[in-house]
Amino acid sequence: MVTKGKQPSSARGTRTSGGSARNTSQRAASQRPAARSGSQRNGRRRPSAAVYRRRRLVVFISLLIVLGLVTAGAVAIASSLTGKAGPATQATNSPQPQDSQTAAPGASGTASPSAKATPVCDLNLVTVAASTDAGSYAAGKNPVLGMKVTNGGSTPCQVNVGTSQMEFQVTSGADRIFSSRDCQATSEDLVKTILPGKSETANFVWQRNRTTEGCSVVNAKPGAGTYVFTASLGNKVSPKAVFQLR
Repeated sequence: MVTKGKQPSSARGTRTSGGSARNTSQRAASQRPAARSGSQRNGRRRPSAAVYRRRRLVVFISLLIVLGLVTAGAVAIASSLTGKAGPATQATNSPQPQDSQTAAPGASGTASPSAKATPVCDLNLVTVAASTDAGSYAAGKNPVLGMKVTNGGSTPCQVNVGTSQMEFQVTSGADRIFSSRDCQATSEDLVKTILPGKSETANFVWQRNRTTEGCSVVNAKPGAGTYVFTASLGNKVSPKAVFQLR
């Protein structure tokens, strides 16, 4: 009977002890959340690396957009300025009337500015000279009259040296003695290219006769004396070449 009465007492003590342990664990569990919430309020959480990368990307894209807008505005301003300056530039580059009037013969009016102009012969530098094969001729000796056409320029020249352009004339004072054109049967053109510093020559044997315009018959013969020979090519006349007939 005594043994049975003690066992329940021990069992109750054990339950009391167990209840005390449960109360202790509950109090500890109730205190832990309070501790965590306190640490969250006192300490600031640091952003992660991914957040930093996103922020940098947003800033970079914003800079690109701003630069694009600035560039587009500059291009628009430059385009408007260029459009306003266009007519003035065209007027400056347009050819002037005096340029077309003074253009060198043979130059193309549509040639580009960068194209090199073809050198043009200066006909003013083409000269004509007269000569004889001797200074004095005995009776019965016919003088050989010579014409020499020389290009004194620095570029080749095309010159008409045909009989249509040349004339051999002999005078004595004011007396017109002879002209190769008076009795010329045919008149022909002969264009030759004369290089710089080069010459073309033509010779004519004078029969010591007189001629008149229209090739009328003249019976008189030139006598002994001093004569002057001049050669002509177009509108160019040579200096005088003096010779004697005996």
